Amino acid sequence: MQDNFSKSKELEIAIKAALEAGKILEKYFETEVLKEFKEDKSIVTVADKESEEVIKKIILETFPMHSILGEETGHTNNGHKYTWHIDPLDGTKNLSNGIPLFAISIALERKNELLVGVVYNPVNKSLFYAEKEKGAYLNDKRIYVSKDDVHHSIISGGKSRKYEDRKICRRLMHDLPEMFTGMTIRDFGSAALDLAYVARGGLEATIQIGLHLHDFAAGALLVQEAGGRITGLDGEEWKFPQNYFIASNGVSHDLLVGEIKKQKTKLGV
Repeated sequence: MQDNFSKSKELEIAIKAALEAGKILEKYFETEVLKEFKEDKSIVTVADKESEEVIKKIILETFPMHSILGEETGHTNNGHKYTWHIDPLDGTKNLSNGIPLFAISIALERKNELLVGVVYNPVNKSLFYAEKEKGAYLNDKRIYVSKDDVHHSIISGGKSRKYEDRKICRRLMHDLPEMFTGMTIRDFGSAALDLAYVARGGLEATIQIGLHLHDFAAGALLVQEAGGRITGLDGEEWKFPQNYFIASNGVSHDLLVGEIKKQKTKLGV
């Protein structure tokens, strides 16, 4: 892998789109942003919608034939082998409540292979990006996963709105710290940042349960390119777009898999 590399046009455009969308999110942060509710009771704001419009516009100006799967506007299917996965605001509830844990997530995929990933938190100007087989970076500095074991770790969790997924996550949040002295578990409300933090060594692992592809596509590539490990919850080989997985620094990965299996057995799931 290269310490510095020439960015592809695709990565350059993804970064440009993320930075422009970030200006929109900054504009609405810590304001009385209008909230709406989707059918699944999740929140959407004008910030989400404007951010996605800008991202799609910038991508399609350069790659008009590419397909786009956006959180707010759905699937623009041009029948192309390249698909962009866009979350214009991962952490909508955080932004709408003045909490600075949210990000833009943009990933490019070809036939279930992740090629480019960008995660950007505009509040603290953290620009994470990765390109397949070229490493992961934070503000142009190469990043790697941590070397800490499970007994000196912070682990995050994310889950869908399905009852079974939320039940598993609650059990893990409660029971795992009891198993490993020194472990803490957090729910940051942004899967994109969870995975970005694993990639830069801020977290040792994240357990993601049933989220949408746009939530984790970019972050998953960041973890892989930073030297991390991703498997299914039972330790099986992970491939995009599988949305039940553990992403970690690899140090205590198998130990976590074993404990998660035990909890799933207790819950009968």
